[in-house]
Amino acid sequence: MKTYLKLLVVLLVLGSCQQKEKKTKEKEVVKDTYVQDNYTKKEVKIAMRDGVKLHVTIYAPKDTSKTYPILLQRTPYSCQPYGADTFRTKIGPNSHLMKEGNVIVYEDVRGRWMSEGVYDNMRAYIPNKTAKQTDETTDTYDTIDWLVKNVENNNGNVGTWGISYPGHYATVSTIDAHPALKAASPQACIGDFFFDDFHHNGAFLLSYFRAISLFGTYKDQPTDSAWYSFPKMGTEDQYQFFLDKGPLKNLNEYFQYDKLDTKVATNKNKIDDFFWKEIVEHPNYDDNWKRKGIIQHLDKVPSTVATMIVGGWFDAEDLYGPLETYKGIEKQQPNNYNTMVFGPWDHGAWARNKVSNKVGNYYFGDSISLNFQKQIEAKFFNHFLKGNASKKSGLPEAYVFDTGKKEWKSYDVWPPKNAIKQSFYLSNNQELTEKQKSERVKINFISDVKRPVPYSEDIKTVFTPRKYMTDDQRFAARRPDVLVFETEVLTDDFTLSGDILAKLKVATTGSAADWIVKVIDVHPADLKNDNAEMQKHLKLSNYHMMVRSEVLRGRFRNSFSKPEPFTPNKKTEVNIKLQDVFHTFKKGHKLQIQVQSTWFPLIDLNPQTYVDNIYKAEEKDFKTQTHSIFTDSSIEFTVLK
Repeated sequence: MKTYLKLLVVLLVLGSCQQKEKKTKEKEVVKDTYVQDNYTKKEVKIAMRDGVKLHVTIYAPKDTSKTYPILLQRTPYSCQPYGADTFRTKIGPNSHLMKEGNVIVYEDVRGRWMSEGVYDNMRAYIPNKTAKQTDETTDTYDTIDWLVKNVENNNGNVGTWGISYPGHYATVSTIDAHPALKAASPQACIGDFFFDDFHHNGAFLLSYFRAISLFGTYKDQPTDSAWYSFPKMGTEDQYQFFLDKGPLKNLNEYFQYDKLDTKVATNKNKIDDFFWKEIVEHPNYDDNWKRKGIIQHLDKVPSTVATMIVGGWFDAEDLYGPLETYKGIEKQQPNNYNTMVFGPWDHGAWARNKVSNKVGNYYFGDSISLNFQKQIEAKFFNHFLKGNASKKSGLPEAYVFDTGKKEWKSYDVWPPKNAIKQSFYLSNNQELTEKQKSERVKINFISDVKRPVPYSEDIKTVFTPRKYMTDDQRFAARRPDVLVFETEVLTDDFTLSGDILAKLKVATTGSAADWIVKVIDVHPADLKNDNAEMQKHLKLSNYHMMVRSEVLRGRFRNSFSKPEPFTPNKKTEVNIKLQDVFHTFKKGHKLQIQVQSTWFPLIDLNPQTYVDNIYKAEEKDFKTQTHSIFTDSSIEFTVLK
């Protein structure tokens, strides 16, 4: 009998494996051939005004009975697959624009992949250029000029789009724009490398360390395969890896950043990297970073270009960029058609085809991205590239998702007209109060450089961290080096709709410190889980959802260009601007503020002893210090009334 049962189990297991293998093979056989069936593909080299040739891939509809707009994406991430007979399975911003018919064009930017020239990470815009001077604006202009003159069946209208770095190039396309450019949608667009991606208010995003070689490995010849490689960490515990490495200078072992004239590192474990050198040699917001920013040039966006800025409220990489791009155009070109769309997304999630929309463990609803693609994005491009292109597009000025109520709202201006400033105070006994208490005290905590506060309780290694933006913060709230301040249970809904300013009064026994402020939505205890994919150890009951967070490297409290130490034990003002939110703290929830001085290894570890350049700090510079928060500190919210 036992033998029979064993045989039966074996047969069942084999049958199950065969079914899985059959389904896997069926999936492999089924290939999406829509693009290949409906588009032709052509690869060309377009000469820029200085003679450098850029690689361009053109997908044109096979139906030549009508004309089409051109949708252009310029990218440092490759036009792959290369070869006239190999096709992408999806092209364009979304499937609707792909299936409606548009000429879809991808271009490798100067110095990347199959394009000639030498790459410059965030190449600076050159005002008042001479005839032969080039930057990304001229490369875009020359590309568009060639396309409208040489691509058959185009209707003379061009749109640009892109997410993240391609989003930056979409912004660039609007500066000194070609007359044929009618619509641009910069999405999660980089605005300034001292505030986006690799830096936040002067603090180095250590968690992005492995991505540096993607942008800094030297290349001067076209190639269709990767010429860079990523550092190997040899562990799945990122926190421990960076803690063991110690000062940032010890990471130099992964880069030969002083040998920029060589294409291949002499040590196979090291990478020639000009971007790492740039980061190390420019710790402050100097002219190197300032000239690469694009925000200050938005006064050069002509009124003939309609813009739709897209971002995610929980975008860990690029939240500063899209918000400041929208606000910059509004301020510098108030008569332009300029709109913003911000949803419950992490980096680029609005372009995905998933039905369920969640960030990390937090679920926001179904079909949010899919509806955006059809009802907003496709409508925008169709109106300005195929329609009458009037400012009456039928789209709102600000289309924003309330991440607390989980619903979309439309406004004529952002922040909404009925938003006001309202301050809350960091009071004793972990209270966050609307009125400042007469009793003013200082609250001390020890910031131990050997035990920094983790940014996540997950034990893993990630290339670029994202899920922490909505993570449950209970693990941090229960540490003695994280100060907690929270309201009573709210008796009415309370909606934040704009930026946040933390006005801290602090002191430290050292001469340097970082300051991190987190805004938390504390959920009721009786709440039930609504996301089957939530990590098993978590419950929505009493969930501490991070709504917004930011760091300020204390040395930059008065100027990002001219750092200065703290005077030990002296009460000092530190103001931290947190990016906009649109979030309702619902009745029955609590609003919580957390304040801490380490956030590891999201950001690098501050020595807490002032040094001129943290990237060159020695082990002896790192000292445990006692920090203080005074209870006349406040948080200024933008509140919807």
